Amino acid sequence: MKATKQSIGRAVDQSNPQVRFYLLYGPDDAQSRALGQRLLRSLGASKFAVAAGEMKSDPATLSDEAGAMSLFGEPRVIWIEPAGDEIALGVEALLDAPSVESPVVAIAGALRKTSALVKLAEASPLSIAFAAYAPEGQDAERMVADLGRGFGLKVSPTVASRIAGAAGNDQALAAQELQKLAIYLDASPEAPKELDHEAVDAVGTSTAEADMSRLADLALTGDVDALSSELARMLPGGSEGIPVVRSLQRRLLMLAPARARIERGERPDAVMTSIGKALFWKDKAMISKMLIQWDAARLAKVAERAGKLERGLMLSPAPQQESLGEELLAIAREARRR
Repeated sequence: MKATKQSIGRAVDQSNPQVRFYLLYGPDDAQSRALGQRLLRSLGASKFAVAAGEMKSDPATLSDEAGAMSLFGEPRVIWIEPAGDEIALGVEALLDAPSVESPVVAIAGALRKTSALVKLAEASPLSIAFAAYAPEGQDAERMVADLGRGFGLKVSPTVASRIAGAAGNDQALAAQELQKLAIYLDASPEAPKELDHEAVDAVGTSTAEADMSRLADLALTGDVDALSSELARMLPGGSEGIPVVRSLQRRLLMLAPARARIERGERPDAVMTSIGKALFWKDKAMISKMLIQWDAARLAKVAERAGKLERGLMLSPAPQQESLGEELLAIAREARRR
């Protein structure tokens, strides 16, 4: 069954127990992932990850996992990410099964309309298919306002528009910034606060943003010599280093889903074409290089380390320029391994 922009929210927040497969696809991976998380929350379920490759070699794996009781009887959702047409036979077996204990969520990224998986999900009353596209205009403003409400922020349309634009209408990036703004304002759903431009200016990365981004990009492209020179010239410490880490995190959030698409069989040039509209022309060759240098597993490891580094910079009472510089150089050396 095909879901619309108006119906998908209710479908995951008030899930039909008859639905056993949710195909969340389209170019906006962050939105698909957020919808899957809403389903988890509505069911009070835990996530049980299954690799798409397992279904390719044994299509019965999916229906077996969905039909099995969890160890302690708690609800769970079978989660497949990234997914593609390689799981179609497994999904077919799932939909043909007499019954299942757990629904299945597949985060599939960009799929063609001719995709076997899309056709299968749209044709069955036991499944829901939804294509997620990055919101624009007032939809983007509403997306930011809704996200902000979850962090305890009251976001006006003008502020929402600014944050959406800075995040390129990317839900994951917008959520990341809103979470930091909520911490800055000491906001929570129980004690909401008004988010104004002054707070955005205070927490934002407009000052020396280009320099901060350059440090992150030099690390991810493996340019150790240039990075060492830049670190010696301008490395900030303590909380001033946070914009560098945020620039790194923004790059990682863009690279990870693009690299996942390559690893499931899409051509690198086709992936670059689809994400190129969101890039400055001068950055395209650099991003293409990063996608070759980094695989999905190593990007995930860098993202985890970046999160730990950011927390250290925010919470440490003393400057941390040494740890920041060491981490960036370690990333650069890792990039040169490929």
